[in-house]
Amino acid sequence: MPKTTARGEAKQSELPSTLRRSDEKAQRTFAEAHDAALEQYNGNEQRAHRVAYAALKHSYEKVGDHWEPKPRRGPSDERAEGGGPRARGKTAEGVNANAPKEHLLAVARRLSISGRSRMTKDELVEAIQKRNRQETRSARE
Repeated sequence: MPKTTARGEAKQSELPSTLRRSDEKAQRTFAEAHDAALEQYNGNEQRAHRVAYAALKHSYEKVGDHWEPKPRRGPSDERAEGGGPRARGKTAEGVNANAPKEHLLAVARRLSISGRSRMTKDELVEAIQKRNRQETRSARE
């Protein structure tokens, strides 16, 4: 189902809940990429959804229950670096795993993750993923 209106605006009712809590540009990025992929891949909704998230994660990262602009555009994790339908590697679920450790520490601080100063970069990514899932679940209730 298309995610944009005839005027090119994102349809709020069609967006995932995390995007409804994000800025308009994030919503538009997801919706436009989704609709273009839906047309390109002959109505394959699942593939269009994956393409839309890949486009979103290039410019945005998931922080808690919403998406925020990344400091620098680019692939956010190992899987995004490979790209394409046969991409390999782990996804970081919207966490900007390619960001410097200092950035991840700042995100962890904002999310009140305890023990963050002793964590490795990989541990920070996992802790942020876990907190993002918790906050998204709480926001849906």
